[in-house]
Amino acid sequence: MAIEVGTKAPDVELKNQHGELVRLSDFRGEKAVVLLFYPFAFTGVCTGELCALRDELPKFVNDDVQLLAVSNDSPFSLRVFAEQEGLEYPLLSDFWPHGEVSRAYGVFDEEKGCAVRGTFIIDKDGVVRWTVVNGLPDARDLNDYLTALGSL
Repeated sequence: MAIEVGTKAPDVELKNQHGELVRLSDFRGEKAVVLLFYPFAFTGVCTGELCALRDELPKFVNDDVQLLAVSNDSPFSLRVFAEQEGLEYPLLSDFWPHGEVSRAYGVFDEEKGCAVRGTFIIDKDGVVRWTVVNGLPDARDLNDYLTALGSL
């Protein structure tokens, strides 16, 4: 079960597609974070969602907000995926220990071995203020993220 609104967000410490360590706590006090979990790079629905975010990037990466996308792919796969799709925001690898962060947020599907489509909006104090979890085949609506961010 996914963590609930009002919960202090578990810290995330994962490598991005360039091998750089990214910590959720680095944004505390500075920016709200859209923490988005997705199953796998290079798949149809995931590619569509991440490219839609790319196309609206100034709304999700700016002085007040940081987008962090997490999958269970290796950082090497994520680098190729980011280059292929022109994704310039952090793609974080929850590859090893496999799914550790996805499990901490309650969005790891043990049977499939990947994260489901979970999104968490975390305020500047590190508290989860909004969340949505969709099944593997169900894309999310970016307008819902914008509405939630506007209410912070």
